[in-house]
This record gives sequence, structure tokens and C-alpha cells, in this order.
Amino acid sequence: MTPVYLTSTYAQEAVGMNKGWEYSRGTNPTREAFERNVAVLEGGTHGFAFASGMACLDSIMKLFRSGDHIICGDDAYGGVFRLFDRILQHFGLQFTFVDARDPQRVDDACTDRTTAIIVETPTNPLMRLTDLRAIGGIARRRNALLVVDNTFATPFFQRPLESGASIVFHSTTKYLNGHSDMIGGIAVVKDDDLAGRLQFIHNAAGAVAGPFDAWLALRGTKTLHLRMPRHDTNGRLVAAWLANRLGERAVHYPGLPSHPQHALAARQMTGFGGMVSVEMGSRERATTVIDRLRLFTLAESLGGVESLVNYPAIMTHASVPPERRAALGITDGLVRFSCGVEDGDDLIADLDQAFRGV
Repeated sequence: MTPVYLTSTYAQEAVGMNKGWEYSRGTNPTREAFERNVAVLEGGTHGFAFASGMACLDSIMKLFRSGDHIICGDDAYGGVFRLFDRILQHFGLQFTFVDARDPQRVDDACTDRTTAIIVETPTNPLMRLTDLRAIGGIARRRNALLVVDNTFATPFFQRPLESGASIVFHSTTKYLNGHSDMIGGIAVVKDDDLAGRLQFIHNAAGAVAGPFDAWLALRGTKTLHLRMPRHDTNGRLVAAWLANRLGERAVHYPGLPSHPQHALAARQMTGFGGMVSVEMGSRERATTVIDRLRLFTLAESLGGVESLVNYPAIMTHASVPPERRAALGITDGLVRFSCGVEDGDDLIADLDQAFRGV
């Protein structure tokens, strides 16, 4: 196993001579092993591991300057909206949130100050997709960076760098680690110049992953190819059961043929994953089902081996203003499931008893 280098500093051979490491904020052998691992998985050449997914995105945003214009998919994770709307706009960055399902809307939102287009696909929690090749073409024509959050799909099901992304990033807390026992983020790039800029920010701003967290996530990647097919199998099973119980229109899952972007998902992804959202129609119905669940644990986060249930309106998207949530379709009746790797029949049995009489 890769050693865990729990060291803050390194003995140097002489003044001006070291063995490649000086101080662990800059480089750490355990962190480097994890960074190289994920870079290869994503088809990139450079990886940078951070203390959290949000620390990763915040550091990526330090590539830009006051006056720069950034386009972001409107159905972004609530923490992304909070970072952009409540913090970074006060430093002179300008943000436009658009429906990234429509490449024309993204193109129309571009200005001569647009420096980046940031999307997540599939989105959290509505499971909407962005056509990465189409948006990648727009980004190249506009001389902007395409930054893709690949947390839900992982490199096992989707490789954005091959579709025109400049930067792909993850909350490694989720599927890459897969065991809900660490917090982290990672960014991967192919361009050497962009890597040099991110390396400088990584060290200078210092929001780096600790060595033990990097070791845990590195361990998780070793079973990614075993876990993701099971997440996918259970996601399809749960989505089909919910669609049969509540109707296809109520279920958000790109693996369902009824999903409006199913064809794009089948073309862009090699699997659909374990994330499923469902519209229950009211807060009362949603909370009744959530309270009855036994195998699905009510908790923040996702992507672990255990199945979780989440209530976005007051959990992941509580920081998004109510009127904005309503416009997006994140209602008080929306429930999000992260399907783990348990026996699929047990998950369905848990859903069946929770929905009984509702």
C-alpha cells in the first residue's frame, strides 16, 4: 500500500538541495500518488487534490480576475451558487446562470469578457445533462475554459476532457472515495500551462488535501470499477420502481427512456449511475416517505456504498433562494436518492414499505 506521509516538512540534503519535497503544502508523496491516479483515470496529465470539493472550485476560480464573466449552469449544486452569489461576485467576478441543456442559450450568454463556462452533468438534484461536445465547441470558439463537475458520473462513466473540457473536477468525498469517511476535492487538466497556473494557486492559497484523506480517496479509487456498476444497477432498479409507482414524469433519472435527455446520456455516458430524484408532489408526502425509510439513511452527501436519501429544499439547496428553487423545479416535494451497493431487492423492499398508503 502507498505509505501515508504524515509529515509537514522534509529533511534537505544541503542548502538549495532537496529530494523533490520541501513542505507538504506544496507537495506530499501520498497526495501526489492520488493526484496522478485520478489524472490518469480522467485522461489528463496533472491532478491537484484539495481539502474539499468547494475548496477545489474556489481555487479554480482564482484563475480569473475582476471583471471576468463566467457562465454557470443554472441547476448547480447549492454550494456553488452560494460561493458565486454570496462571495465571489463581491470580488468583481460577473456570473450569468443559464439552462446549460440548451447550447444556444450558453452561446447567447457569452460576452467578450467571458472567460469560463462551468457546468455539472448530470446535475444535482434534477439530473439534467449538458452536451459536452457542443459546449466544448462554444468554449473553444469563445476562447473560454470549459470547467466540468464530473462528481455524479465519475471517470468510469464519463470523461469530459475527451469532449472538450479544459478542467474536470470532483468532490472526492463522493464516488471517488466511495466510503463516506473523508472530505476532499480534485481538479484534473491536460494543458501544461494551465497546470502550472493551478499548481501555483494550489500551493499559494494552500487549500490542499491532507495526506490521510488523500490515502483514503486513493484506496477508494481501487474499487471504483467494482462499485460503479453496482450503483448503476441499483439506480436503474430504483428509478424503474419509482416510475412504475409514481409515473415516469415524476422521476429524474437519465437511464429511463422517458428522460428527455436519455439519448444524450446514452451517447455521452457509458452508464447512468446511482443518483435518482423523484417529485412527490408535496412536502407532507415527501417527509412521510423519508421518515419511514430504514435502509436509505437521511443524510447530506452521496456516492458512498450506503444508500442515502436527501431533501434538497432544506439540505443541499437551502442556500438557494426559494423563488430560484421554484423556478428551477426544486420543489418542496422533491426527494433525492443516492443508491448504494446493497442488495437491490432490499432497497426495493424498503421503498415499498415506505410508500405504502402514500
